[in-house]
Amino acid sequence: MFSTGPRPLHPLTRTRRRRPRAGRAAFVLAVAAVLANTVPTAQASVAPHGDTSRCGERGVDATALVRYESDIVIKAPLSTVWKLQTDVERWPSWQPPVITSERLGPGRLKAGSQFRWTTPAPATPTTPATTLVITSTVQELQPHRCILWSGPATGEGLRIDEGVHLWTFREAKDGVHVHTEETWTGTQIETDVPTATAALGTGLEAWLHDLKTTAEA
Repeated sequence: MFSTGPRPLHPLTRTRRRRPRAGRAAFVLAVAAVLANTVPTAQASVAPHGDTSRCGERGVDATALVRYESDIVIKAPLSTVWKLQTDVERWPSWQPPVITSERLGPGRLKAGSQFRWTTPAPATPTTPATTLVITSTVQELQPHRCILWSGPATGEGLRIDEGVHLWTFREAKDGVHVHTEETWTGTQIETDVPTATAALGTGLEAWLHDLKTTAEA
């Protein structure tokens, strides 16, 4: 998800750092340089290919060039965190970057459920400022454990062919450990991988911050 800009993050936000494969060192350094200007260095994390979490039998796109992952600990009941994250129609009430969000079918959220939401995308050196319309389909859902959805995002002058977004939740003594990963694919965004990765990372860090702030209130 895009964000309109960096915002202060809770000090408990943290990410897993992993050593990139040697053959991609130059690429990772280029992405890290962009992220350093958009997300506090301690939070930036670019997931290496093939090293991802899963929900059931599915994970994010292991071949995608644009990818980001992050973690946070939330001191709130797991039921509260899960409810906030899966009640998609209420996202605009606690996530400023989400303008609208609607379910496209009745019943409890489950595999196969669809929802459509909108979020602003700021201008970059290669794309104009626009509002993205995202149609997401839930691919996997295990209550209070994980959810994975995917779908395209389109706006005037900007298209992401497919975004795949994974969330996992784990209770521990210090709170609920929330992990998120997202990948983007598409000809347009792959022409400028560092900028797209920076936009994705900024949006996910903001999402985690808003989820933690709301759940702990």
